[in-house]
Amino acid sequence: MINRILIRLKVVQLVYAFYLNGNDNLEKAVKELNFSLSKAYELYNYLLLLMVAVTRYATEKVMKKEKVNLVTHNDEPINHKFIDNRFILQLEQNTSLKEYVESQHLDWTANEDYLKYLYELIVESDYYKDYMSSPDSSYQADRELWRKIYKNIIAKDERLDDLLEEKSLYWNDDRTTVDTFVLKSIKRFEEREKSNQELLPDFKDEEDREYAQRLFRNSILKEDEYRSLIMQNVKNWEFDRLAFMDVVIMQVALAELMSFPNIPLSVTINEFVEIAKCYSTPKSGSYVNGIIDVVAKKLQKENKILKA
Repeated sequence: MINRILIRLKVVQLVYAFYLNGNDNLEKAVKELNFSLSKAYELYNYLLLLMVAVTRYATEKVMKKEKVNLVTHNDEPINHKFIDNRFILQLEQNTSLKEYVESQHLDWTANEDYLKYLYELIVESDYYKDYMSSPDSSYQADRELWRKIYKNIIAKDERLDDLLEEKSLYWNDDRTTVDTFVLKSIKRFEEREKSNQELLPDFKDEEDREYAQRLFRNSILKEDEYRSLIMQNVKNWEFDRLAFMDVVIMQVALAELMSFPNIPLSVTINEFVEIAKCYSTPKSGSYVNGIIDVVAKKLQKENKILKA
């Protein structure tokens, strides 16, 4: 689940923090990187659990309504289609999710106000109304409802951003990426898998886990080499005036460029330009793009890197 886009961002953030905090303990910084990455996986599970929590809230609401109807002799039937949604029932029983949630002590019980707010948004949506009135009672319809709810309501809800920020500062920049993996997981669910449906792993493979470690270590251990390459392509006074975040971004970009020959040059440049656009100055994207491109061509000419 933790892909290289997220890894690059985390490495840039942690390298920046390493210098900002005057840290000289590399192993401690590596542990901080690993913890930060693990928090992204925690967010993934927490957002999966949110769908279950909203349904539990809806179930309690229906049960209370039925008790009132019983006392008042109101025979009007209540539609159970939403609370009996088979995709959610399967998610709730998912072995991997249950084990992770229990091990990390995750729950939404302290956020009933938010669950109420989110449930009301869902009930007011056309997705919910169409689903509740549709004769289609298939598992696919149940799963599709939650794909639409997550994509169009949950993923766009700014109130959830604030709530998650209060829970963990590590989640500030993870939400958009993790949302895509929650949606990917919803699409992958199959009823026949029952509680054994596979969720996304924390890392796709050991290669990605190793990539995170090596990118971070090389960014710091080879600082002098990478900054020298940057300085050779800007005037000294320009280097001194560079935004420090730009220097860090280019430093990490060069670490990837020189340490991972199998990653195409265009991928490295494009990914770090996007980080510069989002996390540095308005002009940083074009500046980082220009410097890294010049350095890369020079290194290729000197046969110091072989890139596609």
